[in-house]
Amino acid sequence: MGAASARAISSHRNSATRQGLERAVAWARQWSAEFPFFLANHLPMVLVALHRMGASDERLEAYCQIYHEQNGLVPVPEPTGKVTHENWRDFLGRREHEGDYRAFFGGEVSKLGATPAAVQYLPELMPGMAASALHAFMRMAYATMTMSDEETGVALAYWAATYLPLGASEGRAATTEDPAEVLGFMYRPAAFKNIETERDLLWHFMRAIALKPEFAPVVDLLAIGPQTHDRVARCSLALYAATLDFCALHAVTGTHWLRLMAPRTPDTATPLRYFWQAIAALVPKIGFPVLPSGDQLEAWRRMPLPDWPEIFREAIAHDDEHDLSLSFSAGEEFKRYGDRLYQFAAAKRLNLV
Repeated sequence: MGAASARAISSHRNSATRQGLERAVAWARQWSAEFPFFLANHLPMVLVALHRMGASDERLEAYCQIYHEQNGLVPVPEPTGKVTHENWRDFLGRREHEGDYRAFFGGEVSKLGATPAAVQYLPELMPGMAASALHAFMRMAYATMTMSDEETGVALAYWAATYLPLGASEGRAATTEDPAEVLGFMYRPAAFKNIETERDLLWHFMRAIALKPEFAPVVDLLAIGPQTHDRVARCSLALYAATLDFCALHAVTGTHWLRLMAPRTPDTATPLRYFWQAIAALVPKIGFPVLPSGDQLEAWRRMPLPDWPEIFREAIAHDDEHDLSLSFSAGEEFKRYGDRLYQFAAAKRLNLV
């Protein structure tokens, strides 16, 4: 991407003050990481996205109230003192212990520092990356980006309390370097065609897929090397551009979150492996889509598209957390790759094209 394009994105940022953002995020932190029933609370992360896209202090404050009222945010469960350094693994995936985990990991961050604590605990949490349908991972990514001690402790607690393993790697030989072929694997077994579960919650669907024995090989199918992240980013973008699907949206934002979290994941292969396993689990829910041809992708790139300042102005006016999350992540990924398909994806999500 050219320097002018980078300046165009950056120039529309940071209308809100740093103090305004910190005040809003601190207010948001008092609420549980999920709200009834088992839906991810995006508020702390979306406030950061709004700030970086250029929202004012007034918009951040208003958004806090809108999000709270629309979603019925609930307080964090009171800690009981049950989670300790010796037994913290025993309560993984038990949401009622979110308060206990916040107290435990807050203490670990205070003692070790935010990044050392994350580096110490994330390897054991990584197989449960599907926690809260990838949103604990999102919270850790934003905590890393903002270098927030408080958010790091909360993100570790969120990940532990909602921990969701879809099947650990067994070190099987990889079969492909192409992420799309991993998604294609999901089209073959009949077991994935009719999943009986609560379909409104992504993590319930992912859990149901993971219970199928046919899903076990998926985590090891992809050969991971220096180019794999970029391949996953391209595949994710094509998948979303073709479907505009809510699940595929998380593939695009998730590749951005992987980059954000990189300072705390020295082993880059493991998070990428479990992330793509989680996205593969959503293929049946997306409806077994067909990826678009190269010609179709080029046609979307050549369309007249709004520039990033216009996209961000429109996004800031939206209350939907996924409009905001996608617009911000798409802008950040465009800065890395210079691919106009990110503009298309964001503009299409916002009904600008």
